[in-house]
Amino acid sequence: MRQVQERKRNILFIGGSLNQTTMMHKVSGFFPSDNLFFSPYYGDGYIHVLRKTGLLDFSILGGKFFETTMNYFKQHDLQVDYRGLGRKYDLVFTCQDLIFPRNIMGTRVVLIQEGMTDPENLAYYLVKYAKLPRYFASTSVTGLSHGYDRFCVASEGYREHFIKKGVNPEKIVVTGIPNFDDCDKFRNNNFPHRNFVLVATSDARETFKFENRKAFIIKAKRIAAGRPLIFKLHPNENVKRATAEINKYAPGALVYHTGSIEEMIANADVLVTKYSSTAYVGIALGKEVHSYFDLEELKRMTPIQNGGDSARLIAAVGEELLNTPIETLKKRPKRFFSTSRRSGNSRRIPRSLSPFFNK
Repeated sequence: MRQVQERKRNILFIGGSLNQTTMMHKVSGFFPSDNLFFSPYYGDGYIHVLRKTGLLDFSILGGKFFETTMNYFKQHDLQVDYRGLGRKYDLVFTCQDLIFPRNIMGTRVVLIQEGMTDPENLAYYLVKYAKLPRYFASTSVTGLSHGYDRFCVASEGYREHFIKKGVNPEKIVVTGIPNFDDCDKFRNNNFPHRNFVLVATSDARETFKFENRKAFIIKAKRIAAGRPLIFKLHPNENVKRATAEINKYAPGALVYHTGSIEEMIANADVLVTKYSSTAYVGIALGKEVHSYFDLEELKRMTPIQNGGDSARLIAAVGEELLNTPIETLKKRPKRFFSTSRRSGNSRRIPRSLSPFFNK
């Protein structure tokens, strides 16, 4: 990635959910000569204290997410520096900025879009105008910390989406995102079922959001109209409770709580979900998709399909920052929200990186 290297650079990759963690691992593969370290998602101060008590086990800071991420690091022999406290970093990659740790504020940061963002509900406006902490509004406020230097997003549709929310267009780079940029590969799989209606459930209740699961199951049955029905539970979901509900309201339906949902989607005729990023996999594969979001809007925002090249493109964005003196990067604004609605010119592929991107 460079001809002359005076020293190995320290690069931190902050994971979270398995989706976020695997994205980070893919990007890290393009920095073979550097010192690479990984951390589960983390926060400072009282957030860290609450995580240690177990009160945040429902979130990506702890519980199943923390355990799964740490197991992934161990299985793939990745160096762990929890909370990035072991050394000074030249570059940090993260998949979320709802919490922006103090120890990465003074270095180069690349934010990578993790998937679909939540709708703008009451919590979004309370955070925006009443200045509540961003995590109260979940992923609906992704990108609004403004603490990063580049924001790698899934598509042109999402570029416009984030600009409308107030993200600085000059920081946005449309790269596509790993795990959602080569959906066609999921067609080659060993999942035993074909021609069914797949229902992807959520962990809304586990994250203290309201959900009428009975109504959702009944809606899925109506869409299936007698066709085979398969439910894939969210990894963070209460399996026992969810399975019991499905057996009660959709007797005979199959229930999976493990396995690749992308491969299941590839074999399904129809996908039913609420606010899940899996809707994009269904759209990319040409499936009939039912979502609580507007379908035309989802199609406009579907991640670009570039044959799995997004991780390399994101790494190139990081390389651009590594070759930029830290003092020349724009001074980060003190406030978290911009009221700007200017569309401006977001970054595409920087000209200085064209040889790297064209490899």
